[in-house]
Amino acid sequence: MRFRRCLLAVSAMLALAGASVPAAAQEDLIFKKSTVWKMLTPDDKLAVYGVDDPVVEGVACHYTVPEKGGVSGMFGVAEEVSDVSLACRQIGPIRFKEKASQGDVVFRERRSLIWKKMQIVRGCDAKRNVLIYMVYTDKLIDGSPQNSTSSVPIMPWGTSGDVPKCSEWVR
Repeated sequence: MRFRRCLLAVSAMLALAGASVPAAAQEDLIFKKSTVWKMLTPDDKLAVYGVDDPVVEGVACHYTVPEKGGVSGMFGVAEEVSDVSLACRQIGPIRFKEKASQGDVVFRERRSLIWKKMQIVRGCDAKRNVLIYMVYTDKLIDGSPQNSTSSVPIMPWGTSGDVPKCSEWVR
């Protein structure tokens, strides 16, 4: 009976963890580089991914995350470390598709089976007309202060002199 309750509790937690709504952005793997060689299992690696902001057209972010190899990495149950670096740039004319709140999630990814996730969030520095992107990891029980920030000044692109103001798109 006690085992059954425990199993139901774990099943409910897994269902809730899977029910979180992912951000609309999709990541693209750019490349991976091995950092620790393992003889019979996958190596530890650094992986570079690209992601487009789903609400702000013309901005792309690249982030680098460590990926554990070994047996736990091979089966997808390794808890990844919180170290993540981030760089975001304007890659075309900036167009806002909809209004957004400060700190809205641009991209979210799990970094462990249940407890840890990495998020890229966006904000607007209205005074400087700059988009701010921050990546951080959080853990259900014990959070992590490790983070990285990147800023994207909204500049004219091509022959268009029109520069949108991010403050007009913040709720």
